[in-house]
Amino acid sequence: MESYTLPIQIRWSDIDANNHMRHSAFYDYGAWMRIMFLAAKGIDMKWMKAHQNGPILFREEAIFKREIRFEDKVTINVEITKSTADYSRWSLRHSFVKEDGTLAAIINVDGAWFSTAERKLIVPDETLVRAFEAFPKAAEFEWIERTKK
Repeated sequence: MESYTLPIQIRWSDIDANNHMRHSAFYDYGAWMRIMFLAAKGIDMKWMKAHQNGPILFREEAIFKREIRFEDKVTINVEITKSTADYSRWSLRHSFVKEDGTLAAIINVDGAWFSTAERKLIVPDETLVRAFEAFPKAAEFEWIERTKK
């Protein structure tokens, strides 16, 4: 897949006292984008509940470049930047781009798949692997080795 981008609607509740988008709203939109992508591939909340697993994050990082204000028109994308061969561990990146093409922010996340029944990390099944194979790959995408502790 070449790209996956969605427009976001800046809500009044996303704005802070400085009249720009509050930092935690970026994380909320990133989570929404990841779930929207997975749902489009058949991995929706109903599927996750039935299979008793879902994504879990180890790290979430925001890099703020330009302000986003209430009136701005913004799109967000998602791409995979690295993964283990079995897609059990992965990193994704979201870019927030204003209507004029200005990059406003980048969200980087590192995550894995988690069994809600067993309360432990898991290797994803074939359905999850197919969904992750469909993520647009970043230009610098790399395969990583899984480390054991």
